[in-house]
Amino acid sequence: MNMKFPFEVNRQTRKNTLFYLDNLDEDKINMIPAGFKNNIAWNLGHILVTHQLLFYGNSGQDITVSKEWIEKYRKGSTPSERVTMEEFEEIKSMFVGSIDREEEDYNNGLFKNYTAYQTSYGIAINDIEDLIRFIYAHDAFHWGIIVALKKLV
Repeated sequence: MNMKFPFEVNRQTRKNTLFYLDNLDEDKINMIPAGFKNNIAWNLGHILVTHQLLFYGNSGQDITVSKEWIEKYRKGSTPSERVTMEEFEEIKSMFVGSIDREEEDYNNGLFKNYTAYQTSYGIAINDIEDLIRFIYAHDAFHWGIIVALKKLV
């Protein structure tokens, strides 16, 4: 099955997100407006960590982000400390390239052994192709939150 298009959509969503975040300072990326439980920095880190856990973790592969980041940005977490601009820039620097790596690893058959996962969205992900078709919806959802947050900060 050709999965090139979903990777292209996800890559473009990430490029759009980075463009939208240009010129934000540390206070703005950490601000949590009333009615929200997280901030711009958390949403960006969450997108990156979620991909690592769902692509690599659920396939029994090594995760390339730190355990600290996983705890800080995983589903169900909330910001407990300020994110420095250095960490934010590090996340941004990995943001598009990680999609390139996922696509390459998929094309090389790295994700053949996939552990099924029930999302909080109400969708069962049974194999890597399900994940690839689902994950850009996850990223676009968080991009929408980032857009709303930016308007309020």
